[in-house]
Amino acid sequence: MIIGIPKEIKNNENRVGATPAGVKELVNHGHTVYVQHTAGEGSGFLDSEYEAAGANILPSISEVYAIADMIIKVKEPIEPEYPLVRKNQVVFTYFHFACDLALTEAMMKSGAVCVAYETVTDRGGALPLLIPMSEVAGRMSVQEGARFLEKPQGGRGVLLGGVPGVKPAKVLVLGAGVVGRNAALMAAGLGADVTICDISLPVLRHCADTMPKNVKTLFSSRHNIEQELPTTDLVIGSVLIPGAKAPHLVTAEMLSLLRKGSVMVDVAIDQGGCFETSHATTHSAPVYEVDGIVHYAVANIPGAVPFTSTMALTNATLPYALRLADLGWKEACRRDKGLAEGVNIVDGKIVYKAVSEAFGLPYEPLGL
Repeated sequence: MIIGIPKEIKNNENRVGATPAGVKELVNHGHTVYVQHTAGEGSGFLDSEYEAAGANILPSISEVYAIADMIIKVKEPIEPEYPLVRKNQVVFTYFHFACDLALTEAMMKSGAVCVAYETVTDRGGALPLLIPMSEVAGRMSVQEGARFLEKPQGGRGVLLGGVPGVKPAKVLVLGAGVVGRNAALMAAGLGADVTICDISLPVLRHCADTMPKNVKTLFSSRHNIEQELPTTDLVIGSVLIPGAKAPHLVTAEMLSLLRKGSVMVDVAIDQGGCFETSHATTHSAPVYEVDGIVHYAVANIPGAVPFTSTMALTNATLPYALRLADLGWKEACRRDKGLAEGVNIVDGKIVYKAVSEAFGLPYEPLGL
């Protein structure tokens, strides 16, 4: 198979679809790999490293799309890429279709096979290609939240861990999935007073058994969240419904419960956001204020640490990429039901139910 790795063109997205080590594995399996010139530089990987791994370097993104049977990316194609995606071309990347109608319609129009990292499942029902970036995003959410709590950044001027004689900041984590647990661990490690919420009692019991002593658990309900907000300095939103739009757990009217200069980090913004007042921001302009509350809603948080993120992502995606390339997408999905769960759009048809429900568009089960 001919595989293309284009350079990401989303704002401040420095990750790349595969490391040179990943490319070498694809080449060793007999596949031809084309990498766009400087695609890996933002992550610290030079063209010469890709060439040494057996890749061919192409000067432009259009040439990569034009020659490849399968595209391996990090982020969803953005508008300049829409016309480059071809009929029957496999595009393997994060899509997050449920919060982007224009992207959904463009990929339907293209006739491509869209395999979304975020809906691939493993035998236990977990999301193996979302986990590594969720781990990064969870830890980064606290790092960024702590930064924007600083007074020069618009925050209350609170040190997350406090000092002897001064209480630490209070952190409220909404959702105890991979993002939430990593956020709670990072905040706890910095000495904050952490509360983690979820609607699953077994998950909360697990957190209570395994988290540090400065992490408390709380059942997630509107009442309980409202009770926590007046004393909270940093809110981390990390709710995920696989492939679907995130619910709004903090409404616009609930902002009045927070103190001015408090910070809200919406890690769920890729799926529409779990705060009603959220809208996507970028690394170059990461925050804005609503009613005196600082909102951080960068849609590609792991892009800020591209070396770590690209290494972690390739570790997870490479086995699936090899299956798709070795067997073709249909046979690979026949053999692996979890990989088949990743197929969202095929030949203009939506084959992932949560995406069709998000926009009221027709759904057609994936027939293999």
